[in-house]
Amino acid sequence: MLQDVFYPQTNGELSDSITQNWTEQALECYKLNGNCKMCSISKGNYSFVCQMPKVIDVLKAVYGEPRV
Repeated sequence: MLQDVFYPQTNGELSDSITQNWTEQALECYKLNGNCKMCSISKGNYSFVCQMPKVIDVLKAVYGEPRV
């Protein structure tokens, strides 16, 4: 069904490509303290589950807090 939410086939693992640096989207999520209801992704009516809160945890662990 087209309205089903897409769950990536990654066994819960994040792609290395989205955890290599602080992107604009990652910074937005960080500034919102992971509040998905305020995020532009959640307002975009996408058919996937956002992994950004997990990405933020990885980025903070690897690169530290961003300079915002």
